[in-house]
Amino acid sequence: MAFDAQTAANLAAGIGMGLATLGPGLGIGYLTGNSSQAVARQPEASADIRTVFIIGMALCEALALYAFVIAIILLFVV
Repeated sequence: MAFDAQTAANLAAGIGMGLATLGPGLGIGYLTGNSSQAVARQPEASADIRTVFIIGMALCEALALYAFVIAIILLFVV
């Protein structure tokens, strides 16, 4: 079974997106769990914890967006 360039690009884009969304998904889950524990332990610091949580979540989502852009490039440019 021979693969042409377009089939290889489609396969790479699919596998790459699948693996690339695994990391940010785990990161956001870990971040959410730890921030809820922190708010439960120190309710008076919830504003600071929420700020750090939102910044961390944005950084995790940026990784998934970078992977999405690379997958789109693989699909339409290669």
